[in-house]
Amino acid sequence: MVLTPFVLPGETVRVEVVSEKKNLVRAKASEIVEASPHRREPACPYFSQCGGCCYQHISYERQLLLKESILRETLLRAGKVAPPRIDVVAGERAGYRNREQFHIAGGRIGFLRAGSHELQPVMNCPIAAPAINDALAALRRMAHQPRFPAFLRTLELFTNGEQIQLNAAAAGGRRLARGFFDWCAKEMPGSDVSAIDYPAAAKVFRVGHRSFFQVNRFLVDRLVELALDGAGGETALDLYAGVGLFSLPLADRVPRVTAVETGRGAVDDLIFNAERAGLPVKAHRGAAGPFLSGFDEAPDFVLADPPRSGLGSGVTAHLIRLRPRRLNIVSCDPSTLARDLVELLGAGYRIEAMTLVDLFPETFHIETVTRLRFGD
Repeated sequence: MVLTPFVLPGETVRVEVVSEKKNLVRAKASEIVEASPHRREPACPYFSQCGGCCYQHISYERQLLLKESILRETLLRAGKVAPPRIDVVAGERAGYRNREQFHIAGGRIGFLRAGSHELQPVMNCPIAAPAINDALAALRRMAHQPRFPAFLRTLELFTNGEQIQLNAAAAGGRRLARGFFDWCAKEMPGSDVSAIDYPAAAKVFRVGHRSFFQVNRFLVDRLVELALDGAGGETALDLYAGVGLFSLPLADRVPRVTAVETGRGAVDDLIFNAERAGLPVKAHRGAAGPFLSGFDEAPDFVLADPPRSGLGSGVTAHLIRLRPRRLNIVSCDPSTLARDLVELLGAGYRIEAMTLVDLFPETFHIETVTRLRFGD
């Protein structure tokens, strides 16, 4: 087997061997002899050097077809799950990311190179929101000044389009002086806040430093619509709730919503967001499995947005025990989704709809919303 990145199916290429083991050769393309009609010129000058995007050399239409094919093949191979249909929701290829993490070394700022810990300095990131690129330009100016902290190693930027939230990490656990953040606020107006308000799904969400929020600023509303499709009844659970991105819109549809989240900061944000919106969302801080173990009432609707590791056997076992009539899963990993679906389908659930939401154009990442119903 020869693994060669950045080569499209059907292309003829000349390659250089990078490493060789038994039954596995890693190579890189040295020349495209016959290009695929789906190949395009990457929009980013750092493509193939930066470890972020990996599909910029493929037309967007082909990217979507490849992702759908990968999702379908993974579900069939890993779980023998064959959804009758997969809908695809496309997004903007450029300027969509509202969160980026930059690495810093020797006054240089950028991303790590693919498969290494080496820094690839960047001037601009085409998939980042304009406010992040503006902040990156300011940071690059600051990094060349003597008072820039030499021990600063990473800086994460999150934006609502107007303000910038800074999350910094320094070498050896050292603390950054308050003066550094005051300096940042002067160079990047709006960055002197501990939390920012992010408008989405007709709500406003406070997002603190330790809280997660979806990164695609163009598709977040559509994701919420799909995740809550079919929601109804009197009671609902939002598992892995974060700051309440799904919980608050869900409370507009269902009178009694319980949101379950492990992160203390996220739960604080969730409670604040629900109270500000005047919605009676009950927040529970803790892991989904232990919470469900003590939950005996079958909810009418469950929304689960687990991490990459998926629901896991413990959570799926409790869901099967409770048997909510409707269960929607937002997944960022097809393989763990396949594993979870095997158990749920075997227990009597059936797939009503499956949608690939392309939250991460130009990359291999796949986000899926699966709508399940118990029984006929």
